[in-house]
Amino acid sequence: MNFEPTEMQQQIAQMIRDFGKTNIQPYVLEWDEKQEFPVHVFKKLGELGLMGVLVPQEYGGSGLGYLEYVTVISEISRICGAIGLSVAAHNSLGTGHILQFGNDAQKQRYLPKLATAEWIGAWGLTEPNTGSDAMNMKCVAKKDGNDWVINGTKCWITHGRSCDVAVVIVRTGDVRDSHGMSAFVVEKGTPGFSGGKKENKLGMRASETAEMIFDNCRIPAENMLGAEGDGFIQSMKVLDGGRISIAALSLGIAKGACDAAIKYSKERHQFDQPIANFQGISFKLADMATEIEAAELLTMQAADMKNRKVKMTQQAAMAKYYASEVAVRVANEAVQVFGGYGYTKDFPVEKFYRDAKLCTIGEGTSEIQKIVIAREALR
Repeated sequence: MNFEPTEMQQQIAQMIRDFGKTNIQPYVLEWDEKQEFPVHVFKKLGELGLMGVLVPQEYGGSGLGYLEYVTVISEISRICGAIGLSVAAHNSLGTGHILQFGNDAQKQRYLPKLATAEWIGAWGLTEPNTGSDAMNMKCVAKKDGNDWVINGTKCWITHGRSCDVAVVIVRTGDVRDSHGMSAFVVEKGTPGFSGGKKENKLGMRASETAEMIFDNCRIPAENMLGAEGDGFIQSMKVLDGGRISIAALSLGIAKGACDAAIKYSKERHQFDQPIANFQGISFKLADMATEIEAAELLTMQAADMKNRKVKMTQQAAMAKYYASEVAVRVANEAVQVFGGYGYTKDFPVEKFYRDAKLCTIGEGTSEIQKIVIAREALR
């Protein structure tokens, strides 16, 4: 299998590096410390076609595939994991759900605005009492004439406060029934729909994570995505693609941390020579480079299978599991290479270190990925 970057991928990577140098890099620490979600940056990314990477051109998107998408997310995350996370969540979750399961009228209404970032998207599955146990959700929609009325709370939602449109999965049937949930599109300004508490997080602080609250929120029946009872099944398919997103996010964070460690090891002198000359440091760099390469190959394999519409549940889980754990290990070792300086905010590795941890938790923990991988292996 040859995953050498295509000319298109190289152009995308260069475009992001150029954009990032001016529009992201100078503000990374400021946004992190203020926990500022810089909406204006996402509008600019929308103008570059990076907020609708997978959306067909007929709906205003870039019409690209998953290999290009991995390049987009990893290159942005190489600069800032938080910006990478928000771009990934917007593309693969909210927008991705409508793209995969919306009818033509729904696609025409929402995708052009999402693909250009005129609207910011969110996706709501998780609840305060349900992390990995998604089928035990308490957020309920009840039929009332031609409408559905939603009541309940979603938490840990990327763009939960700032979104213009959200796809939410709510219970329309029995608890723990895989056909007891349905997906709805809810627009900002709908009475009874509001953003709740914003989380104060360890890392990814420039990516907004907040509650979404539904209080007798009335939604017309035409806002349901697909058939009643299909919401959970749809979500699992959306998460297959979402795992490629988090693998790409992890890959970018690992590369960013590794880049910084390599640069520093050449510049930092101890005992009259660069620390890169010492085996204790060079072996760390060797391990980082090897694990990053392996994570990239797993991620590209899953992306290639997704492009070819081949079942890739196991491969996406492997990519997400391995790449996220690699991001944590690489960021940890990068801090070690920097020594005391790595523990300060004067250098970028402490932020990569904080950002990396989320990758082992979000969109299915490492433990859940192992369950998925084992289940597929035992089939």
